[in-house]
Amino acid sequence: MDTPLLITVVDDDESVREALPDLLREFGFAVQAFSSAKAFLSSDSLCQTRCLILDVAMPGMSGPELQRQLAAQHYRIPIIFITALGDAGQRPFLMSQGAVECLMKPFSEAELLKALSAALPVD
Repeated sequence: MDTPLLITVVDDDESVREALPDLLREFGFAVQAFSSAKAFLSSDSLCQTRCLILDVAMPGMSGPELQRQLAAQHYRIPIIFITALGDAGQRPFLMSQGAVECLMKPFSEAELLKALSAALPVD
């Protein structure tokens, strides 16, 4: 039996940390959820994460700040940003910085699956 790929969710919104992992598990993934970038960075999940679903705006370290820190430390984890605070220039900017996708909350299951398909290697 193959080990499920680990998807990590980092979002300060508790409802997202509860609902999104349940959906991802239904899709067949292993999931860890963290309320802050700092908690994720200090976890054992950092090296095991195959895709990071990351909120843009969080207290402390923002999603884009975490993305820059991971890049500076040579972690190559595909990132799907999620945000409730959209502006027209945000998505293109995040994509230019290496994000796989930037989804506006609330997003559909189909949008999430499409982003995950783009982020994860196909065997």
